[in-house]
Amino acid sequence: MVNRNPQHILIFGAATVDIKGRAASRLVPGSSTPGQISLSYGGVARNIAENLARLGEPTILLSAVGRDPFGAQILEHTAQGGVDVSRVLISPNHHSATFLRILDEKGAPLLSLDEMGIIQLLTPDYVAKHRELFDKAKMVVIDANLPPPTIRAIVFAARRANVPLCADPASVALAPKLRRYLANFAIVRPNVHEAEVLTGMSIGGRGEAMQAAQYLVSRGVGIAIITLAEEGLCYATSTESGYIPAIKCEVIDYTGAGDALTAAVVYGLLNEMPIDEAMRLGVSAATLTLKCHDTVCPDLSLERLYDQLVI
Repeated sequence: MVNRNPQHILIFGAATVDIKGRAASRLVPGSSTPGQISLSYGGVARNIAENLARLGEPTILLSAVGRDPFGAQILEHTAQGGVDVSRVLISPNHHSATFLRILDEKGAPLLSLDEMGIIQLLTPDYVAKHRELFDKAKMVVIDANLPPPTIRAIVFAARRANVPLCADPASVALAPKLRRYLANFAIVRPNVHEAEVLTGMSIGGRGEAMQAAQYLVSRGVGIAIITLAEEGLCYATSTESGYIPAIKCEVIDYTGAGDALTAAVVYGLLNEMPIDEAMRLGVSAATLTLKCHDTVCPDLSLERLYDQLVI
């Protein structure tokens, strides 16, 4: 079936409350450390959806929250960001997903815990109930928090509707779920450690990251993007490859930077930007997020991205 008149971006995956503690000085194991504790709203899929909506793209989130105060807050905040949350499943029998992260005094993550049991409610039947949304989608985006049968159902639904599919591994532990579907992804955006899982390669630097990106393309990925933290990113397609350096900045919080990068790259590609420019837009979005206390920068805009774009 040929996809016609695409209208929105369809995003499946996690929506969470993020509780983050940043130490004011060196953490001492077994002892309390002064610092700052904050609450924001996250989840890889939800973050990508909000970033895209703030860039002006019509975006529909398919996720699950509990019928609890956190769930209500997630939905309210995400809707205020411009995302259509009308199809999000609300369960009276599960807690909303929660993500807990401890950051050192420089903002680097030291330890993370997540409670994501509610994501198991996103079943193949849930996908089937929203199959008509695929027919008007510009792109489908998934994170690997989804159950394996659900990822399979989304892959098949996107293929049936002839819609490009973008995948974010979300974590090293979840990345193996994506390996069997590499040939179905128009875009995949792992960090170095996730790329090692997807490729089976050891990645020690920029050159090996480029080789890993090219390997992913050889396995059928349309565009492989491997992020290198403070070093930037490498990308590859079947016809070109490149490297974009990071933008130096004072980091407040690393959380959500990769999700912002994914969203900005998707935005750029869907708006027919050259791939190099789309990648630079992604690096710019990640930088804005690194400098922000929130998981998604609340004043994100295309103008702000271009203000600090890497030349």
